[in-house]
Amino acid sequence: MRSSLDDTWTTPRDYYNKVNVEFNFTLDAAALEDSALCETYFGPDHINPDMRDALVLDWSEYAPSKTVWLNPPYGRGINAWVAKANEESKKGLTIVCLVPARTDTNWWWDSCIHHEVRFIKGRLKFGDGKNSAPFPSAAIIMKPKG
Repeated sequence: MRSSLDDTWTTPRDYYNKVNVEFNFTLDAAALEDSALCETYFGPDHINPDMRDALVLDWSEYAPSKTVWLNPPYGRGINAWVAKANEESKKGLTIVCLVPARTDTNWWWDSCIHHEVRFIKGRLKFGDGKNSAPFPSAAIIMKPKG
C-alpha cells in the first residue's frame, strides 16, 4: 500500500504501450530515470539540473512530436501538474495525462473536464505491483483547441 509520503505510481507499461501507438510520445513530463518512458523526460533525478522543474519549463521545446505523456505524482500537488498540462495544451501540444478518476475534486473540474476523458475499465496495476490500484483511473487527452 502507498502512503502520503510516496505519491508516485509507476506507469503501467501495457497501458502506456497502447496509447503510445496512437500518440507517439516524445516527452515523459514526470518521470524518474528508472521509470522514464521516453528518451526525453523531466524528473527530480535527471542528469541536467536545468530540466528538473517541469512545472516551469516550456514543454514544447522538448517534445518534437508535440505529444507528451504525463503520469503526475498523485499527491496534493496533482492540481499543479494538470493545470500545467492544460496550459501547455493551449500552446499547441497534445498531452495525455494518466490520473486517478477523482471527479469530486477541484483539479478535475478546473483542468480536466474540458478535455476528452477516457475512463479506464477496471483498476490498473502500477509498476511492478502485485495488486491493482485502490482507485479508478482515467486518461485525459488535452489537445490544442482550434
